[in-house]
Amino acid sequence: MLSVLVLVALLALPSNALIRFPCGQLVTERLDPLVTPGQVSPHVHQIVGGNAFNLTMAPENDIPSIATCTTCKFKEDKSNYWTAVLYFHHPNGSYIRVPQRPGHFTVYPPAPGPDGGVTVYYIQPPNYDRVATFPKGFRMITGNAMTRTQNFGAASPDAWALTFRCWEAGAVTEPFDPSNTWNATVGSPVDSFNLPDRVCPGGIRSNIFFPSCWDGKNLDTPDHRSHMAFPLGDVGAAGVYQMNTTCPDSHPIRFPTLFYEVTWDTREFNDPALWPTDGSQPFTLSMGDPTGYGHHGDYIFGWEGDSLQRAMDNCLDYAGRPEGCKELTMQPDEEMNSCKAPIKVDEKVEGQYLPNLPGCNPLQYGPQPATLVSNCDAVSTTGIPSPTASVDSGAPPPGLTPAPRH
Repeated sequence: MLSVLVLVALLALPSNALIRFPCGQLVTERLDPLVTPGQVSPHVHQIVGGNAFNLTMAPENDIPSIATCTTCKFKEDKSNYWTAVLYFHHPNGSYIRVPQRPGHFTVYPPAPGPDGGVTVYYIQPPNYDRVATFPKGFRMITGNAMTRTQNFGAASPDAWALTFRCWEAGAVTEPFDPSNTWNATVGSPVDSFNLPDRVCPGGIRSNIFFPSCWDGKNLDTPDHRSHMAFPLGDVGAAGVYQMNTTCPDSHPIRFPTLFYEVTWDTREFNDPALWPTDGSQPFTLSMGDPTGYGHHGDYIFGWEGDSLQRAMDNCLDYAGRPEGCKELTMQPDEEMNSCKAPIKVDEKVEGQYLPNLPGCNPLQYGPQPATLVSNCDAVSTTGIPSPTASVDSGAPPPGLTPAPRH
């Protein structure tokens, strides 16, 4: 995305001040303290950020004082950011979690880089307009895990909030590859609302934008969405991240635009022999979504004190480089990567081929909304923490009955 920002500057469009930073993996499991507090989530999430992440996270909790470390580049950020997980569906019916790799401009040898594929942005409106920052206890969701079709107009910010980028091979090592110099907006030939239906030689990136207009009252709402809204109007040539329209009267407070880039390294699955013969694609999100329309992101605010507000007020770098924000404290990659949360759901979700998606999630193609499976025999209670198995992904288990392919 930094390449996009550079391109925007070259085109002399209004520029945005922002901070942009990588986060390593905290844990991957079926927990979601927003949607299913105190319970095992129906599907797997990858979580980054502070190690206060837990089965339940009450709004009144002082997250920065509970967390002892964070997987994100800035020590002051004990927030949690999480998304669904991408799985590869083998022709014999088994599933394996798709690996991730660090995003562009996040690895600087000899440092090892983050051990995850999430890059977080806090983006200010164009022309350095001042924004408020999220209050203590704030949380929100973007997207809907049950969606299986596009429900918004082709130019609406709700539609462009959740897209997928299909990289060409050059984008693996070259941030300025042509497949990485487009804004995720109308007319982009490399971005889609659905999971890409062709081989992406350089992998796939999820683009996840959150609404930036707050009602000024609620730290959360029952649906975790309605206290927030996108700015008015359609997206322009620069996409959601450069929307400079006003907030609706119902949601008058402007926050920075929160944005996740999630990099999925799908290259090991590019062999045509592994793809369905009917022309469909072989990837699915962890809730049994092979369309991609159900992609979503969750956020719980956890910055220390006024650190985020100071960063928004004083870190006015359009490239968002971590070293360009002197208000915040960077930590070494090794320190980021050493921060982990104990696993609470005793099941295998990654590192090996699985006969089913964790949590009983059959593939649901839509277009009608997905439904939850009843009488599921998956793990439904939290158990004694156990480490994720370190198993050679190798070949899928033999003898599985091929699953129906759409």
